[in-house]
Amino acid sequence: MVIVMKRDATQEQIDRVVKRVESVGLKTQLNLGEELTVVAVIGDKTRLGDIPIESMVGVERTMPISAPYKLASRQFHEEPTIVEANGTKIGGKKIIVMAGPCAVENTEQIVHIAKVIAKSGATFIRGGAFKPRTGPYSFQGYGEPALKMLAEAKKETGLGIITEVMTPHEVDLVAEYTDIFQLGTRNMQNFYLLREVGKSGKPVVLKRGFSSTIEEWLLAAEYILAEGNPNVILCERGIRTFETHTRNTLDLNAVPAIKELSHLPIFVDPSHGTGIRSLVAPMSKAGIAAGADGLLLEVHHDPDNSMTGDGIQSLFPDQFDQLMQDLESLVGAIGREI
Repeated sequence: MVIVMKRDATQEQIDRVVKRVESVGLKTQLNLGEELTVVAVIGDKTRLGDIPIESMVGVERTMPISAPYKLASRQFHEEPTIVEANGTKIGGKKIIVMAGPCAVENTEQIVHIAKVIAKSGATFIRGGAFKPRTGPYSFQGYGEPALKMLAEAKKETGLGIITEVMTPHEVDLVAEYTDIFQLGTRNMQNFYLLREVGKSGKPVVLKRGFSSTIEEWLLAAEYILAEGNPNVILCERGIRTFETHTRNTLDLNAVPAIKELSHLPIFVDPSHGTGIRSLVAPMSKAGIAAGADGLLLEVHHDPDNSMTGDGIQSLFPDQFDQLMQDLESLVGAIGREI
C-alpha cells in the first residue's frame, strides 16, 4: 500500500503519518517527488486494522500496489529514478556506457583499456576482481590487488569503477574501491548479498538471473530497495533458452517491459547476451533503440589471450570506438544523447 500525501502537506504531517504506520511494526519509505510525497507501507498492511489513515491531516488518499515488488514498482514511484555515481547521472536523457575486460589481469592491461575506452566516450571502467566461474579450476580473479589496479585506472582516466561483489563479507572491501557494485547473474537471488549491498547505500547494477523471470528480477531488486538503498540499476544480460548458436538469448522484450513496470534504470549487456563479438554492436544498438539507459560491454585489446576465455565476446578497441560513433547518430533519432 502507498499513502499519497496532499500537495501542501507539511513535514510535520508526513512525520505523523510515518510514526503512526511504524507504531504497529510496519516499515515505511518515502518517495519525495517534485509535486507529491508518497509513503510506501512495507509489510502486512492488515496490521493497520481500523487505523483511519485516510482521515489523517495531510493525507490525500491510500492506494494498493498490486505488484509483489512494491518499491520497485512504478505505482510507488512514477518518475524514472536517477542514480548518481562518480558524478554521472544514470537513468536520464544521456546514455551511459560502461566497458572493459571480463577480468583485471594486471595494471598495464586495465590502465591501457581504460584510456582507450575513455577516449571513445565511455564513462565507467568495468573489470572483475572476483570472478564467479562455472568450473572451480578456472581463473577466479586476483581479489584486492585487482581492486587496486582498478583504482589506478580511475586515477589515470577519471572513469568511474564498476566491479562485481560476490559475497556479503566482501561488500565493505569492494566498497572501498568501486563506485558501483555489480551483482552477476548467479547472485541475483543471493538474498544475503542483496541485503548487504542494500545496507551500503552504494549504487548497484543488478544483472538478471539467466533463468529468472522479470518478476523474480524485480523482487530481487526489492531486497536492495527495502534496505533503504534506492540506487539500483537493472541489467538484462541474456537468459538461457533452447537456442545454442548464441551463448544466451538477449531478451530485449525486458527493456520496454521494465520501463512499464518499474522506475529503475535498465542497461543491456550484449556481450554476455550473445557471446559472439560480431553480434555485440548490432544488439547494443537494438538495446538502446528499445529504451535502455546504457550498455555494459566487454572490451579487450588482446582478447585472444585473455585469462578468462571470454575473449570471443570482447570488442577490439577499434570496434568499440566505431560503435560509440554509430550510437551518436542513433541516440539523436530517439531523443537521447551520449
